[in-house]
Amino acid sequence: MDPTTLQLIQILEKTVSPDKNELEAAQNFLEQAAQTNLHEFVQRLSGVLVTAAASTVARMAAGLQLKNQLTSKDLALKSQYQQRWLAFPHDTREYIKKNILGALGTENNRPSSAAQCVAYVAVAELPVGQWNELIPLLVNNVANPNSTEMMREATLETIGYICQEIDSEVLVAQSNQILTAIIHGMKGSNTSSHVRLAATSALFNSLEFTKGNFEIESERNFIMEVVCEATQSTHTQIKVAALQCLVKIMSLYYQYMEPYMAPALFPITLEAMKSEIDEVALQGIEFWSNVSDEEVDLSMEEGEASEGGRPPSKVSRHYAKGALQYLVPVLMKKLTKQEEFDDEDDWNPSKAAGVCLMLLASCCEESIVPYVLPFVKDNIKNPDWRYRDAALMAFGSILGGLEPNTLKPLVEQAMPTLIELMYDSSVVVRDTAAWTFGRICEIIPEAAINETYLKPLLESLVNGLKAEPRVAANVCWAFTGLAEASYESAEAVEEGQQPETYCMSHYFDFIIQRLLETTDRPDGAQANLRSAAYEALMEMVKNSPRDCYVTVQKTTMVILERLQHVMQMESHIQNHSDRAQYNDLQSLLCATLQSVLRKVTPEDAPQISDAIMTALLSMFNSNSCKSGGVQEDALMAVSTLVEVLGEGFLKYMEAFKPFLCVGLKNHAEYQVCGAAVGLTGDICRALKNKMIPYCDEIMTLLLENLSDNTVHRSVKPQILSVFGDIALSIGLEFKKYLDVVLHTLGQASQANVDRSDYDMIDYLNDLREGVLEAYTGIIQGLRGDGSSPSPDVSLVEPSVPFIIQFITTIAQDREHSDSNIAASAGLLGDLVTVFGVKLLPMIETEALTDLLNKGRRSRTNRTKNLATWATKEIRKLKNVNHAVSSC
Repeated sequence: MDPTTLQLIQILEKTVSPDKNELEAAQNFLEQAAQTNLHEFVQRLSGVLVTAAASTVARMAAGLQLKNQLTSKDLALKSQYQQRWLAFPHDTREYIKKNILGALGTENNRPSSAAQCVAYVAVAELPVGQWNELIPLLVNNVANPNSTEMMREATLETIGYICQEIDSEVLVAQSNQILTAIIHGMKGSNTSSHVRLAATSALFNSLEFTKGNFEIESERNFIMEVVCEATQSTHTQIKVAALQCLVKIMSLYYQYMEPYMAPALFPITLEAMKSEIDEVALQGIEFWSNVSDEEVDLSMEEGEASEGGRPPSKVSRHYAKGALQYLVPVLMKKLTKQEEFDDEDDWNPSKAAGVCLMLLASCCEESIVPYVLPFVKDNIKNPDWRYRDAALMAFGSILGGLEPNTLKPLVEQAMPTLIELMYDSSVVVRDTAAWTFGRICEIIPEAAINETYLKPLLESLVNGLKAEPRVAANVCWAFTGLAEASYESAEAVEEGQQPETYCMSHYFDFIIQRLLETTDRPDGAQANLRSAAYEALMEMVKNSPRDCYVTVQKTTMVILERLQHVMQMESHIQNHSDRAQYNDLQSLLCATLQSVLRKVTPEDAPQISDAIMTALLSMFNSNSCKSGGVQEDALMAVSTLVEVLGEGFLKYMEAFKPFLCVGLKNHAEYQVCGAAVGLTGDICRALKNKMIPYCDEIMTLLLENLSDNTVHRSVKPQILSVFGDIALSIGLEFKKYLDVVLHTLGQASQANVDRSDYDMIDYLNDLREGVLEAYTGIIQGLRGDGSSPSPDVSLVEPSVPFIIQFITTIAQDREHSDSNIAASAGLLGDLVTVFGVKLLPMIETEALTDLLNKGRRSRTNRTKNLATWATKEIRKLKNVNHAVSSC
């Protein structure tokens, strides 16, 4: 071994040193080596990895360092590392690959470090058609009778990692070979449990691209037989891995599962659910949660298909409903196995059983009641807290699947007992009782605001705000639902108007005070309590009637004082944890400020706006605004101030504009950039032509964002829409931007996307809506306010055939959204109003007529109204045209 390699081994061994100085020196050395000559560094690491004489620690550390040069959790960095690897000289890569392959099966540690290195090189090379000999070589390693157990295990681990990381299309052609190796590893009679486990885990990762094998009955039967056999292993980890395979197979290949359900899947998973071993029970429960989820989706798909007059592509076999009588008793038993001091984040069979019950209720609806209610009635007052809690949990879990007619009497009957349980001696029971009220207030709130129970319920909830953080946080959630329900049930003078009073008016001030106290609790960081309390506060204020306005005024001042106070705390921040809490608090105060501001009357708003804007400007100036979340929330708070002040916001524009521009330039955090774009539209609508002095700079930034590929795609539709806002605000002054904007809209309107990706279809619809809104704003802005259109609107006329063709494209696209129809109808109406009779030949087409007909039948009022208006405008034109022709 040469001296450099020996030195590297010594350094690698120090990467696990308990001596902090040694550890730091080793890390610095390795970082320096990677920066100085990466090719040589990676070569030497591969040399250490393959050297059997080197210590286990050095080989593991070499593998880890090598892997870290090939991949990263950051997707952009990962892609960069892969490109960097592909740019290594061919000889260097071959040398490294020979070493890492040679290290497979020679290590004494688990999991294998060499397996990860081989996998990450494969993930870089296989998609570009390189290292094609690798998969056959790995398959041979597993099948070769002379291979050692360690070789088989490490090779199967490699296959598992590759399947997990690589795009499934890349391996489809080799799926048969891979599957053969995996099954060989799972079935071999002399195989060790380590090999079986590695093979079963590899199967789990390969299931996506073995679709072709699942479509062939004989192959499917064989795979299912091997997996089901592995679920009977006495080795817990193999059993769990095999059950995980079944869960995933059920999701991916539901339509093929009928022959296996009764003889195998049902008994295997039911048995797993009953297991005393948590990991096994969790997989059994997860299987039925997945079945329920799948069947809810299938019934929705069946509904949509029958509405559209077509057969559904897949149908539900109603496995969940058929299994209810067997599943529910097991789930109930699991609910009673909770621990008093469970960590919120620990997933256990008791929590999984609650979620499974919820999903079963959504899937099977009323059918679940007879299996759950007897348990609830028998145990809700059980002396053992575990049974009381399980009964409560079961009751709360099934609420979401039931019809109001079944649900309301059930809940009303249970109210006295539920209120009583809010004072239970067990914190777990009180927590579940508060959670159950949160569910009731969300799902069937009319039962909670019932006159008989409202006062005792509110007393129990206010009392619960002083309880442990986990209980208080659920109480806050209940207040959120109660506020909304009370407001909706109140009598408003007119629809959309604020009611004079509501059932909680009498208690409103008291509840707000208690919630404000809760936001200030020293243990507010636990169980997310502080943000839950602010959330409840926001909902209470948002859903408040007129007779609670004095409290809203007081709350506004409290929030403003807190915001000013928080700004003075910045210099006292000691560490990262303080900074995170401080930023969260600022975000919460900004969000609460929005809620209270929306309730402030137009007369009161200007009296407090100076103080609010001063606080927000100092926030934009602070270090906190380097955190995207705070910057976004501060922009949203300004947006609400604009909404409340209207043209009165002008006096702040000069001071605020630099921060708006900073937001528009924040490409790294697209939510911030999006908030700034949305706020730009709000300001334009509020300031109208007073916006003119600021438009050049803003238009430049918006156009730069559109042409910049680093700007997140979700921001771009918003920018197009804001062009419409600007045009509408500044009217004829928009002429100087017209050419470049029309060119940009022309390009955007021709965008196309991958039709197999639903997210991309949604994006295309958003983009089209942005284009439609931009055209609408431009036409309305250039036509002016007069009764007859301004001559400047004729500047758009050459683009009209193109615009109509664009609307026709949307009309002919079966995937268009309801809001696409609304925006198209509105734009059509504007076009015929402005350009008159000459458009009739272009718009009297079957596609556009169908679009307007569809719009008039829409369930959304806005769409229906715009389509009806556009149809009337076209009819008027036809009558004029007919009259002229007759003359």
